[in-house]
Amino acid sequence: MLRRTILAGAIALAFATTPQLSVAQTMSERPLHQAAAANDAAAISQLLATGADIEARNDKGETALLVATHADNVEAAAALITAGADVNAKDGIEDSPYLYAGARGHLEILRLTLAHGADLKSINRYGGTALIPAAERGHVETVQTLIDAGVDVDHINRLGWTALLEAIILADGGQRHQEIVDLLIKAGADVDLPDFDGTTPLQHARSRGFKEIEAALLAAGAK
Repeated sequence: MLRRTILAGAIALAFATTPQLSVAQTMSERPLHQAAAANDAAAISQLLATGADIEARNDKGETALLVATHADNVEAAAALITAGADVNAKDGIEDSPYLYAGARGHLEILRLTLAHGADLKSINRYGGTALIPAAERGHVETVQTLIDAGVDVDHINRLGWTALLEAIILADGGQRHQEIVDLLIKAGADVDLPDFDGTTPLQHARSRGFKEIEAALLAAGAK
């Protein structure tokens, strides 16, 4: 009987104290995310110096670095990365600072992540590398940066698309995407690699009337 009373008391105590610890932890971590959102590098440095957890997550699973990356807050991101923040830490929808910076063309933060251990093989929720959405969205300099870093130009995502295919299928055939197609071709992209339906980049370009891209593919030997 005494053992049951002791055990019940211990369980009750655990339930009573656990929420308080959780709230305290959340409150201690929140300022770092706020400082990241405000691009306040000085506050970030002060918070870290007083023991803030650099890898703490908000309710979306985002670290402070990912919050800074979302807003393209370069100073905040630099402060966090220099302090050792994980550039590959993913949130609840599989975005990481590296992947998001690449996809959105946040070039300064992307370069910081590349200099601090970015995983070039990491993939987003669509199974794509950072290069694929960068190509789709027309971020020319970002595409070149990722190519130079060594990202696989022929990686296929879960939709069956490479960076070259997305630069055609999900684009408007304009100048930026023409430049991106040229960059991918020069980087050795397989110009005949089809999507899951068997449609090649050349066929997609022709069906959309993208004459300049069609010409570039033909010059590269596309069939």
